[in-house]
Amino acid sequence: MPIAPSVVLGSGVVIHHPDLVNLYGCAIGADTKIGTFVEIQKGASVGARCKISSHTFVCEGVTIEDDVFVGHGVMFINDRYPRATADGRLQTEADWTVVPTRVGRGSSIGSGAVLMCGVTIGAGAMVGAGAVVTHDVPAGAVVAGVPARLVRRSEGR
Repeated sequence: MPIAPSVVLGSGVVIHHPDLVNLYGCAIGADTKIGTFVEIQKGASVGARCKISSHTFVCEGVTIEDDVFVGHGVMFINDRYPRATADGRLQTEADWTVVPTRVGRGSSIGSGAVLMCGVTIGAGAMVGAGAVVTHDVPAGAVVAGVPARLVRRSEGR
């Protein structure tokens, strides 16, 4: 079932191809649009009036506030030190701790960006396409590159 019964959908949410998404245990705010081949995991939340473009992965621990644009193929990460095994056995949820990430209201994340866990993207900030965000991004800032670096700050912020 691509959209699990545990998903909380606000009014007016548009999921263009409900058979081609994987949503479970998450909350999606009113009037948000979800593209094809998007996965949003349990414990993640997406605010109202957002656009989550195709092929994007939003993992547990990610909070996306209202009015956020997320481009195609954006990847969020929630584990600083991922491993398949612990002491010779496959890891379970008990073997690691989710590190939360927050994307502030009105921000834009460009296609192909990767956001490491534990970062905060400030309100109104813009992350360039293909950037790898390893540190917090101030409100209103524009960052780009690998690793993402400040390109400019918005006036009045």
